[in-house]
Amino acid sequence: MSSMASKIKAYSVPLFLFSLSVFYQLVVLPRSFPASHYDVLGIKRYSSVEEVKEAYDKLSSKWNSEAGIPATSDFIKIQYAYELLTNPLWKRDYDIFGIDEQHIMDKINLQYAGESISGIDLPLLEATAFDLGFHTFNEFTSQEFAPMSDSSKPWLVLVYSLGSKKCAQFFSSWIDITGLLDGVAGVGILELGELQLAISLAERKPTGNFFFRNGLPSLVAFPSGCKASACLVRFEGDLSTDAVIDWFATNVLGLPRILYYSKESLGQNFLAKSGPHKVKVIFFSKTGARATPFVRQTAKSYWAYTSFAFVLWREEDFSVWWNAFEVESAPAIVFVKDSGVKPVVVHGMVNNSEFLDLVEKNKQQELPQLRSATSMELGCDARGHSRAGNDTISWYCVILAGRLGPELNKMREIMRRIQERLSIDSESSEADKEQPLALTGAFKGKRLTFTWLDGEAQEKYCSYYLHSETSYDTCGPRRDLIDVPKLFIVRYKRNASEDDIKVDTKPKNIFNVFEDVDVDPASQLVARYNGSDEISQIMLWMSEIIRDGDTRNLPFYRSKTPALVPEDSEPIWSRGAQSIFSKSIGIKRRIYNNISRIYDYLGDPRIGPILLLGALMSFGTIWLIRSQSTHPTQASQPSQSNAKDETRARRRDREKHAAKKDRPPSITDSEPKGAYQMPLSDSESE
Repeated sequence: MSSMASKIKAYSVPLFLFSLSVFYQLVVLPRSFPASHYDVLGIKRYSSVEEVKEAYDKLSSKWNSEAGIPATSDFIKIQYAYELLTNPLWKRDYDIFGIDEQHIMDKINLQYAGESISGIDLPLLEATAFDLGFHTFNEFTSQEFAPMSDSSKPWLVLVYSLGSKKCAQFFSSWIDITGLLDGVAGVGILELGELQLAISLAERKPTGNFFFRNGLPSLVAFPSGCKASACLVRFEGDLSTDAVIDWFATNVLGLPRILYYSKESLGQNFLAKSGPHKVKVIFFSKTGARATPFVRQTAKSYWAYTSFAFVLWREEDFSVWWNAFEVESAPAIVFVKDSGVKPVVVHGMVNNSEFLDLVEKNKQQELPQLRSATSMELGCDARGHSRAGNDTISWYCVILAGRLGPELNKMREIMRRIQERLSIDSESSEADKEQPLALTGAFKGKRLTFTWLDGEAQEKYCSYYLHSETSYDTCGPRRDLIDVPKLFIVRYKRNASEDDIKVDTKPKNIFNVFEDVDVDPASQLVARYNGSDEISQIMLWMSEIIRDGDTRNLPFYRSKTPALVPEDSEPIWSRGAQSIFSKSIGIKRRIYNNISRIYDYLGDPRIGPILLLGALMSFGTIWLIRSQSTHPTQASQPSQSNAKDETRARRRDREKHAAKKDRPPSITDSEPKGAYQMPLSDSESE
């Protein structure tokens, strides 16, 4: 018994593999290849429609006699197979892609259980009435497939069949999807009749059969730059408009999601956490629908300027939103800018172009902030040009620097009032009398820009222009309770002749060797304001600076300005579309997809022979190892006595050798080396 148990233990692996191969061949594989509709009719696979009709006629001829009447379930199977295989569209989809979306066998069997075949209503299947209506779609063909010829933009392709009832029902949702993706991505449809293209978009089983995992309709996305089947993305979620749009916008386009907030969380989680340099864009929606892809794309494009949020409109919250933003109904869009500035509210529906114009118009605060993303656009960068154009020689930038707080907000309000005065129509005679002409002309000609600077975040930049003993009150981290905002104006000037002069880069000492010798192309002269907070005084000071800068021959001084520090880190959604998963494909969905792929390989008929081959190879290896370890032992048993005799003889020889080695030399021994005999004298013989 112990010998048998040890053998079973030694051969446990090949026995397990052999049992697994038998189970796979007898149980798993037959389930992966169930009887086809051709088998039900008793004909070979891919038979023609005429052959199907002949087989059905032969079977039906036997039903006239009472002995040949089949069971109700068998009749339903035969009739179902006949109706499916005589419809050209259904037969095409079934033969090439294995699509059989009728799925009514269980329902019919339950409905007609216990009844004779004469009581079954025929036909069992109804042909699909496929009508696209007045809608025109971008339909692809083998000769013209836009995703391959125009890969500069992403594409969403709907694969459908004219014989599919599900596809006919889905086209109402497809019309909505097409409208939502307008201006964001290309869309098109592909019928299975375009066989070459349909096969290229289908998946392939290990057996070589083509299939669509979730049947039809099937949605396939081509990301921007994709020209091969290896990079396309297939939708595997629920076929609803919201799920498809969210999947495509997030996974393929890489667009950020815009969250919904309640009246309790809007201020705490959105307004307070969004950067002070950004304009807040709030959508009020009645339906609670997700942001459209165009809105999400706009949010991504204007990410450096704006933050987006959605609010679900409720009538009971009317007083809250009216008091906060003066919103009286939904839909509405609110642009929240500087603190203390009245929000911009737009009621009603707007199309994509109108919405884009609104965002472009309101992307800046009333008094724009000088940041790394806005310096060039505002004309407050010595490496760039004026807002008036590249031909402008000199221009000005008024900068209010300080730490965020009440003192800075007060000065920002003063600068906004100055902007409002200067924005009065230049044809107004009252404006000409009250406002200095030099200041008004520079502002109207876009040679003058007003902006503010976060002195704490931009410490190096702020200290570069306000370098003094008291600059720490304005620039850098807050050291005490004192915050002193400071106003200064920078004159930029470009000179073609001066730009052509090569700057002397010869180092004056050893320390200058490691310094950056590059300088900005425009010269900069800085004037600091030390007067009162009166608007008239500030405007008079700015006018004098501009007049002197335009009329006097001031020195042309160029230097290297410190770079502005980016206020925001790179958002996660800008790192790649494929790194973010949509809610429609969550953890459960990914687990389900992995199980489905494993199930695909279970239908591979090569697995059974591979398991059997592994069992035989492991059996032979184990048998060879065990036989090699047994035979040497059996061969050595007859020679054990001879080995003992040899051991005893060697032991006696060692004992004799040791005895001879310890014995002292005698006269009978051979003469030692170097020995000689001493001569004797006075012998007695004489």
